[in-house]
Amino acid sequence: MSDSRLSDLSLRYSLAMGRIKEIPDEKILKENFQDYFRRGALFFLKPSYRNTLPDRYPESYYDPAYAVRVLGDGIGQLLSFAAYESLNVIPFRAEERLFDEVIFLELFLELYSYFLAEEEEKRIPDTEAVRNIIKSFVFDYMEYAVTERVRAQIDPAPDFAKRIIMERDLSDPSYLDAFGEYIDDDTREISQYLSSLPEDRIKALADTFTEGFRRGFEVTNKDLSKKKTVCIRYSLGFERVVREAVKSFEKMGLKTVFMRRALYAANRNSSVRVGYSGAVANKQMEFDHRNDKAVFVDRAFLERKLEIIEKAYEKYKEEAGVFAGPAVLETFGEEPFSPVIKKEVLRETGAQQNIMLKLSAEMGKIVNRYMPGEERSFTIISFPVPKIGPDFRAIFDETVRVNTLEYDKYRDIQEKLILALEKGRSVRVRGRNGNRTDITVSLHPLKDPEKETVFENCVSDVNIPLGEVFTSPSLPGTEGVLHVSEVYLFGLRYENLEIRVKDGFITDYTCTNFADGHQNREYIKENILHNHETLPVGEFAIGTNTTAYAMAKKYGIFSKLEILIAEKTGPHFAFGDTCYSRAEDVPVFNPDGREIISRDNECTEKRKTDESFRYFECHTDVTIPYDELGSIVSVDEKGNEYPIIEDGLFVLEGTEELNAPLSFSHGTC
Repeated sequence: MSDSRLSDLSLRYSLAMGRIKEIPDEKILKENFQDYFRRGALFFLKPSYRNTLPDRYPESYYDPAYAVRVLGDGIGQLLSFAAYESLNVIPFRAEERLFDEVIFLELFLELYSYFLAEEEEKRIPDTEAVRNIIKSFVFDYMEYAVTERVRAQIDPAPDFAKRIIMERDLSDPSYLDAFGEYIDDDTREISQYLSSLPEDRIKALADTFTEGFRRGFEVTNKDLSKKKTVCIRYSLGFERVVREAVKSFEKMGLKTVFMRRALYAANRNSSVRVGYSGAVANKQMEFDHRNDKAVFVDRAFLERKLEIIEKAYEKYKEEAGVFAGPAVLETFGEEPFSPVIKKEVLRETGAQQNIMLKLSAEMGKIVNRYMPGEERSFTIISFPVPKIGPDFRAIFDETVRVNTLEYDKYRDIQEKLILALEKGRSVRVRGRNGNRTDITVSLHPLKDPEKETVFENCVSDVNIPLGEVFTSPSLPGTEGVLHVSEVYLFGLRYENLEIRVKDGFITDYTCTNFADGHQNREYIKENILHNHETLPVGEFAIGTNTTAYAMAKKYGIFSKLEILIAEKTGPHFAFGDTCYSRAEDVPVFNPDGREIISRDNECTEKRKTDESFRYFECHTDVTIPYDELGSIVSVDEKGNEYPIIEDGLFVLEGTEELNAPLSFSHGTC
């Protein structure tokens, strides 16, 4: 930053803070509005996450319900949006991002000035005028925000987080405060626990993570030597493991990139935090603000953001070209979350939902042009955090074991499963113990079984832990009902989730979370269908990691498992894109040398001839636990059946070893 620009920013900051310091003592506006700006000013003078915490949130303007009650419908939601956005000042201040902080201070003052002017003229503040102030702010700074976001995921030059990870004393968890994220006791505890482990064990944890990334390139015949960077995404507290991962990646010739979770509303994804992140201060707050884009999304936003994304990737095309992909370290163990549905929160209109779906699809195309899917890979691993309960240390050790099971043994067992499944043209899955699942999966035909296969033999590479065989089903003939009594997806709980499928597409869905059936459907549509009217079955898989199932059963932690592990604990169906999205033309082979030919389905095949084709940009796994699973049977064209699982146990010869951990659900333990 030039000296003159820094001087200008310093002046703007000084003027803004000088004005903000005066506000707490002013009594010009009506009491409700004055209270909002008084509290806002006090926040900017001493930023803190304190009032976002569950005990204070219901009486704060971060809560749209409270804001509407005090400030009125319309303006309440908008000012709650502005309050929530102001929380970005905390990480901006930690990084000394003066420009970012200044523009949020100025937005706050612009809103205050508008209310003062309306008060002076004896007018009631207008909702649309407030919306336009906020919308103008979003549009004015969108190019900066979006461009910086693109750069953050592929350019190793910004090193704020990396310096903390590599240079701080990680034995003292106070280093966590330097990130500017919300740090809870659990985050400090995991940091302290990892600090207590010997160096060789930390290195082993990191090596499992980084070796999975390397192997992902190897098994898909991609050239890692052409790549120079990898982005590590993780939850704070794991810095000791991440430090070793950085060293390991450097030995592979890869520099590490650390991207913070998205802060600006124009960049945020409503369902996931992508990047490094602290703890979630309040899940209800995150849920309440999931659709804040409703304030500003319109066709102009769509066109402008796509233009900026294209321009940003062109600017950083060299960095994009050598980007290898993300290495993701996820966590599990937090208490399950069942949100309260509030009528006061912002909601996207149907038109806005369609705009966001189009935006997601078109952004995917742009990203794939600059970073082709067939040249990138990834890896994901997951570890528990202390919130999982008093058995945390035992569960951590069990998770390490689950993450490092014998590659060769599972490869051979899963190969037997695949050969049996391929005897049929369809697979029928049925539930038991009250589970109403009865669904038939149609398989792609094999022209040359000696050289081709329908199922991928998934061992430990990009998805850790190992333990599944999966396919992209043929859509015609894939039909029936999928039911699970309880499942947790993206941190949200679903009771009696039921999804009906016809010719590979969802036709109906329900759950029993709420008394109101309409609320149940809207809950599913927003969070599983991601506002699509329907989705195809993108994946059918049989999870074989019964050791992970036994761990979850033993400690009663099914509801707390990350989907990465949960999907390996039973058969599962994914709705949305296939596992080969944007890399369908890249040959993929199983360890036995046969090529996986089910990389496309009848939907993705359209990409070859239909210019309007769009990916769904989602892939949501729903797993049936073994204690709710009745049978899995492969069925050929003549009706001959080849049993794989009966009464929740593997019956196929050569797979019996998988049953030992399942004794927990069959009363023999």
